[in-house]
Amino acid sequence: MRVAPFKMERWQSLHDHQVKSNLSESGVEPMSVRELVEDPAQLEEILSRKLGYGHTSGSPELRAQIAGFYPGAAPENVLVTCGGAEANYLAFWSLLESGDRVAVEIPNYMQTVGLARAYGSGTDPFYLRRKHAGGITRWALDLESLDRAVTRKTRILLITNPHNPTGAILSEAEMDAVVRAARRVGAWIVADEIYRGAELSGRLSETFWDRYPKVIVTAGLSKAFGLPGLRIGWLIAPARTIADCWSHKDYTTITPAALSDRLAALAMTPRLRARIFQRTRAILNTNLPVLEAWTGRHADLLEWTPPEAGAIAFLRYRLPQGSLALAEKLRAEHSVLIVAGDQCGLGKHIRIGYGSPREELLEGLSRIDRGLLGRSEKSASRADGRRSSVASQKSG
Repeated sequence: MRVAPFKMERWQSLHDHQVKSNLSESGVEPMSVRELVEDPAQLEEILSRKLGYGHTSGSPELRAQIAGFYPGAAPENVLVTCGGAEANYLAFWSLLESGDRVAVEIPNYMQTVGLARAYGSGTDPFYLRRKHAGGITRWALDLESLDRAVTRKTRILLITNPHNPTGAILSEAEMDAVVRAARRVGAWIVADEIYRGAELSGRLSETFWDRYPKVIVTAGLSKAFGLPGLRIGWLIAPARTIADCWSHKDYTTITPAALSDRLAALAMTPRLRARIFQRTRAILNTNLPVLEAWTGRHADLLEWTPPEAGAIAFLRYRLPQGSLALAEKLRAEHSVLIVAGDQCGLGKHIRIGYGSPREELLEGLSRIDRGLLGRSEKSASRADGRRSSVASQKSG
């Protein structure tokens, strides 16, 4: 078995600590331990813990708290992993055999594409596309491509909701269509829901859990919770499937880190979870207008549909260069890191993270002005002024 390089992750791993502005991040500004643990007695208890091995499937307390986030789930439906990435890995490794195919939503976080090609026989794409209806533009599920992608050989239908990289949230009708497509051929749905809780509206998005017997949900604390350093993720699945994935985990990370497990159990309590989501949404709703104003100043070059959830935006650009070349130019010449659309499966786009502190976001956007757009804010303002002058002359 050969696993192809995961190009986006390798790009970030090589460069994210080497640039002055990192807008490739896909989550909000991380919390500190002191922000998370407000009670001095709890903090002292955590600091006094011995650093031994914990429960290999996650502590009973943590699994119970995670189960409570999914209606109808129980602790036996939960396996704790090292981040959402390991959860995806275990799901694909456990389910796929040679000859199996995976229907994959595009654009996407492309880890699962590499896993499908390594453990199965490949992928069949279906698409999110921008659609205009009723005066609203949104990224919508292309139902015709979904129907084509799901065949008798489909073992897994991979969906990401809320979506990476567009920030879209599926409607109830679209979720129902996904379930119908999987049910038609008896495929598993693997639903990556790591952005659930990061909705700008403040309304928690629906989960695929319990909509269909053959569902695995993967998620974790890295995105909506702002706790990527804990490296805690999880699978939610039927108990028998959890047992299969757990046996595969014996070959990977074996057990969650003891301190991470304890801190995660605290973060997943309903009271603290609500406070964390409030913090995340406040960051997103503060920063999105900054990105919206910046994009509006470059409407001649950039097109986008604002995200409904998550700390990332996916922008289409009108320039001749490919997205990988543009991303490399920005990194090498202007010390700002973004994600190329080609690394998400869709060219002529760039992914920009907007969950960092406001000043860091402004600095990164300024560097993109000088690099990707080839002009400074000052020259952009002059261009806006010329357009306003022309408009005034026409109206006169």
